[in-house]
Amino acid sequence: MAGKRSVTLNGDRLELAGAAVKVGDRAPDFTALDQELQEFRLSSLKGKVRVLVSVPSLDTPVCDLETRRFNEEASRLGERVRVLVVSMDLPFAQKRWCAAAGVERVQTLSDHREAAFGKAYGLLIPALRLLARAVIVVDGAGTVSYVQLVKEIGKEPDYQAVLRAVQELL
Repeated sequence: MAGKRSVTLNGDRLELAGAAVKVGDRAPDFTALDQELQEFRLSSLKGKVRVLVSVPSLDTPVCDLETRRFNEEASRLGERVRVLVVSMDLPFAQKRWCAAAGVERVQTLSDHREAAFGKAYGLLIPALRLLARAVIVVDGAGTVSYVQLVKEIGKEPDYQAVLRAVQELL
């Protein structure tokens, strides 16, 4: 259907649900679960630069690479920046994956319960009940300052563009 937003997986088109966030928008607040099954709200990080990394599943090769890369970058960005990796994986799986991968600098969040993040940011793929691959940077005041939707799910994001966007806010 014309006008619908989509991404591809191995060239096959997948529609996205919800309206896309744009640069200049107020970042929608959302609730997701952390690794300890506690509710996390984006608004709890007011004043920090937030890098929202949306991935389909940590148990896939590209998501694994991407999350490890953002974990490395997070260690260089300092305390004013928080990197949040959101997926539909269960919190237990996220915790297991992080422990096995040695990932400690990013915070993983599970959107499996309500898909609140996916719906609020227009990144939910209803046909798969997974999230599209995207990176969104939110400034300390809660305004979206950068959006990168990766059109082919099997590709990594442009890390350098994300890091430039973060550096501009520091």
